[in-house]
Amino acid sequence: MFPLSAIGFLVAGIAAVTAASSNSCTGTISSLNDVSSAIKCTTVNINAFTVPAGKTFELQLLDGTTVNVLGEIQFGNKSWAGPLFRVSGNDITFNGNNKRWDGGGPFYWDGQGTNTGIRKPHPMMAISISGTLNDVYVVNSPAHAFSIGNPGPLTISGVTVNDLQGNYPNARSGKLAAAHNTDGFDVGGSNLIIQKSTVFNQDDCLAISWGTNITFADNYCEGGHGISIGSISSNVVVSDVEISGNNVVSSAYSFRIKTDTIATNSKVQNITYTANTATNCTSYGVLITQSYPSNKGTPGNGVTIEDINFNPGTTSLTAKSGAYRVAVNCGSGSCIGNWDWSGLETSGGKTGSITNNNVITGFKQ
Repeated sequence: MFPLSAIGFLVAGIAAVTAASSNSCTGTISSLNDVSSAIKCTTVNINAFTVPAGKTFELQLLDGTTVNVLGEIQFGNKSWAGPLFRVSGNDITFNGNNKRWDGGGPFYWDGQGTNTGIRKPHPMMAISISGTLNDVYVVNSPAHAFSIGNPGPLTISGVTVNDLQGNYPNARSGKLAAAHNTDGFDVGGSNLIIQKSTVFNQDDCLAISWGTNITFADNYCEGGHGISIGSISSNVVVSDVEISGNNVVSSAYSFRIKTDTIATNSKVQNITYTANTATNCTSYGVLITQSYPSNKGTPGNGVTIEDINFNPGTTSLTAKSGAYRVAVNCGSGSCIGNWDWSGLETSGGKTGSITNNNVITGFKQ
């Protein structure tokens, strides 16, 4: 006869095995109706389907889940807040397999972005996972493409944002590019790597609003507003950011730090640019401004900007005729620390002003 304690352990063990085996199933999603059952499994396969207009395709995943995208995802068109897709979970492996996620941008694009005009669902892809996200292909985002708010370490590789179609005017945009505010990656999180990805858009390729220990490496950015820290609002910190090996092409800005004029109690520190290349910059090669949203307005000094380095390695940029190679617009006493710019090489364009900054070393315009 088994003692009662042994029977208790046996029952608990059977329950644990049953739970584990049920979670190790494979769930398949071919419509939103399949989501609730599929996310009970730790393998989720997504087939091609169309998400109904005005609905969010949301995955709240079990820890350790692997997601395999096996077909293209279309989103129905409707003027609403969004997001179009949201995924959350810990230790997730998300395999996009370069299947397209089509946001239907031309339905929304009117040259106004999120400022006014048609209401555009954004972000298109809200990512709140730790783990890895690979080979996700986004086309025609209505506005912001990816919003990253990872709960733990996350590596993003091989992602594509293709909003090239938005470069051209349409009937609603007049002479303006139809797409606007189509940020590639909007980041508010720490312990993040974004690498080997490609962005064709009409706004920031990368925009970091807060976070620490962030690497943006070996990416290609074309046609937008380049690689940005900010804009920085009040009561946030951005620190320990490495921007390395990227190629920025035909963008309004190549490398930018922008802090809100009215921001207070915030800090940007230890930002390192290493071995990047920028060509055909159309407005500013490097712009550091504390007067955002103005480029060269009266700067605030409520944000400390410290230790901004173009070194080690050589970062080279070429500005288009009429564009500024480098401009710095610091608030009084707010740009401090070590600014080693000995690895920055610039050509073309014209000289910009450097205001309230006497800590840059190793560089002359």
